[in-house]
Amino acid sequence: MAVGAEIKKKIGTVETTQKSTRAMQMVAASRMRRTQDRMAEGRPYARKIRQAIGHLANANPEYQHLYMQAREVKRVGFIVVSTDRGLCGGLNVNLFRLLIRKMAEHQAAGVEVDLALVGNKAAQFFRSVGGNIVAAVGDIGETPEVADLIGGVKVMFDAFEEGRVDQVDIVSNEFVSTMTQQPRIEQLLPLEPAESEEFQHRWDYIYEPEARELIEGLVQRFVESQVYQAVIENTACEQAARMIAMKNATDNAEKIIDELTLIYNNARQAAITQEIAEIVGGAAAV
Repeated sequence: MAVGAEIKKKIGTVETTQKSTRAMQMVAASRMRRTQDRMAEGRPYARKIRQAIGHLANANPEYQHLYMQAREVKRVGFIVVSTDRGLCGGLNVNLFRLLIRKMAEHQAAGVEVDLALVGNKAAQFFRSVGGNIVAAVGDIGETPEVADLIGGVKVMFDAFEEGRVDQVDIVSNEFVSTMTQQPRIEQLLPLEPAESEEFQHRWDYIYEPEARELIEGLVQRFVESQVYQAVIENTACEQAARMIAMKNATDNAEKIIDELTLIYNNARQAAITQEIAEIVGGAAAV
């Protein structure tokens, strides 16, 4: 029964794949919990420093940092945060689609675009489809260090300081829930005054030792925290998306196994019926 043997072989292949996807699902679930913890630990700091920057941008500081000075936008830099590996559903694809649409809008308005890429998938994608890549950082792992990330994207901050780039946006996935990851684009530079009512006061601050020293330190910490938090959140999104993708793959493998088993049983039954008919036919001929 050659057909039955072929079907059994296919069932065995799918079962092997199912074991792999189930193992990857369990690994992703374990890693997701760890990355969620790191993400949750980083959010309070990112939120507080954003509040401090919001107050500062709405005030009238003695010293205005270069990062707070808006100018006509002729060139935009995007810091793109992607994953290092695949098998995480449409996480990267949805992010790249959003960015491609934004880039098309800028280019239609005559605005040039530069790209600083974090993650191997972003580098692979934009080297394939094209784009002015000025920096790329890969193999960041699950527990990246701030120094490793900033070293790769500092070229974008330097370009803003030197006037070669007029605006810097960060492109990453926001972790909404285990089932939902939302791609987003946020302006990083120049720092925008917060629109919330809590920031609409007009007081100034008394700086000790000096406004320049304190503001430069605060602004530097702010941009670093935003990049780092984006990478941490994207890592949590990656593990959640991979867990869901591998669960779907495991469930699909189970459906395929059931369908192949049914086909195998039907083929086996047909073969047995044919053999019985041949035996009965042979006996009748005798």
